Amino acid sequence: MKKHIIGMMCVAAMLSSCHIYKAYDRPDSVNASGIYRDPASATDTLAADTTNFGNLSWREIFRDEKLQALIEEGLANNVDMQAAALRVEEAKVMLTAAKLSYLPSINLAPQGSLTSIGDGDFVKAYQLPVSASWEIDLFGKILNTKRGKKVAYEQSKYSEQAVRSQIICGIANMYYSLLMLDRQVDITTQTAAIYKENVRAMEAMKIAGMTTEAAVAQMRAASHQVEASLMDLKRQVRETENSIAVLLAKAPQTIERTTLEQQVMPDELAAGVPMQLLENRPDVKIAEMSLAAAYYNTNSARAAFYPGLNITGLAGWTNGSGVSVANPGEFMLQALASLAQPIFNNGKLIANLKVSKAEEKIAQMNYQQTILEAGKEVSDALYLFETQNKKLVEDRGQVEQLDKAVTYTKALFQSGDASYLEILTSQQNLLSAQLAEVADNFQRMQAVINLYSALGGGRQ
Repeated sequence: MKKHIIGMMCVAAMLSSCHIYKAYDRPDSVNASGIYRDPASATDTLAADTTNFGNLSWREIFRDEKLQALIEEGLANNVDMQAAALRVEEAKVMLTAAKLSYLPSINLAPQGSLTSIGDGDFVKAYQLPVSASWEIDLFGKILNTKRGKKVAYEQSKYSEQAVRSQIICGIANMYYSLLMLDRQVDITTQTAAIYKENVRAMEAMKIAGMTTEAAVAQMRAASHQVEASLMDLKRQVRETENSIAVLLAKAPQTIERTTLEQQVMPDELAAGVPMQLLENRPDVKIAEMSLAAAYYNTNSARAAFYPGLNITGLAGWTNGSGVSVANPGEFMLQALASLAQPIFNNGKLIANLKVSKAEEKIAQMNYQQTILEAGKEVSDALYLFETQNKKLVEDRGQVEQLDKAVTYTKALFQSGDASYLEILTSQQNLLSAQLAEVADNFQRMQAVINLYSALGGGRQ
C-alpha cells in the first residue's frame, strides 16, 4: 500500500509539472496588426506590402561609395560594435556552460594522514578517490536554466544587430547632414558675395547722391548678418565631421565626401507586412527575448516546488577502512542517491513564483508596447517621406519665383522704381527659401534612414 501511495504521488507530480517542460511560444495576445498608418489617409491603416524595405542590404539603400566606405570602417572599428560582439561571445560561453550542467561533475580529492598514539609508530593512511556528482533533471530545473541562457544568447545577438543598425543609420544620417551643410555653406557664400557687391554699389550711389547713408548702413548690416550665419554653418560642418570621426573610432579629422546633388534616393518606400516587424526589428526581438526569459524564470520558480535527485559516487584506492589500516591499499567503490523535497520554507517559494509571474506579465506588456512604438516610428517615417516629397515641389517653385523677383527688383531699382529695402528683402527671402529647400531635401533623406532603421534594416 505504501509503495502504491508513493507511486501515485510521483505520477501526480509528473502530471502537474508538465507545463514546466514547455518551451516558450509567442502569446496569442500579442498583436501587430494595423500598426502602420497609411500616409495618404487620416484614418486607415496601411495595407500589407509584399516588399519589406528593411530586408534590403544597406548598400542598396546608401549607394554613395564614400558613404559605403565610412559605414564599413565604422562597422569594423566602432567601440560599441566591438563591445556588442564580445557580449555575444560571453553569452555563448554561458550557454555552453548551461548545456554542460547535464553532465556529472568529477573531482579528484586525494587525502593523506599521519597518526601516532602514545609512543607507538606513526600510522600512514591515504585515499586516492575520484568523486562524481550528478543532478538528475526530473522537473526541468536544469532545462529551464539552459533555455534561459539560450534566450540570453539570442538577446545578445539582437543587441549586436541593434548596435549595427544604429551605426549604419547614424553614419548615414550625419553624412547627409554634412552634405546638407556643405550645400548651405555654398549658397550662403554666394549670397555673401552678392551682399558685398550690393554694399559697394550702395556706397557708389551715395557718393553720386542717389541714396542715403542710412541705406548704406542697412545694407552693410545685412552683409554682416550673412557673414555671421556663414561662420555658424562652417562651425556645424566641423562639428559634424568630428562626430563622424568618433563613430569611426578615429581622431577628429576631415571627412571625404561627395555632394548633396549626387545622392540617389528611392522614389517610393514599402513598409512590408506588419508581422515582419516582429522578426526583423532588433529592439522588438530583444523585448520578446526578455519575455521568454521571464517565462523560463517562472518555470524555474515552479520547478523549485518539486524534489531534486542527486547521485554521487566515489571510486579509488585506500589503505584505511575506518577500522584498520592495511598495506597495500584496496580498491573502494561507493554510490549514494539523495532526494530532497521542499516541505516548509516560510513561503519563499510561493513568493518567488508570484514575483516571477508578475515579471512575466510586465515583460509581455513591455513587448506589446515596443511593437506599438515600432509601428509609430514606421508610420512617422512614411508620413515624413510623403510630406517632404510634396514640400520639395513647393520649395523649388518658391525658389524659382523668388529668383525672378530678385532679378525684377534689381531692374526696378536701377530705373528708380524700387527702393533698396525691396532689393534687400527679395534677396533675404531668396536666401531663406534656398536654405529651406536644402533642409527639406535632407529631411527627405532622413525619412529614408528613419524607415530603414524602423524596419530593422542593416542586418546584411
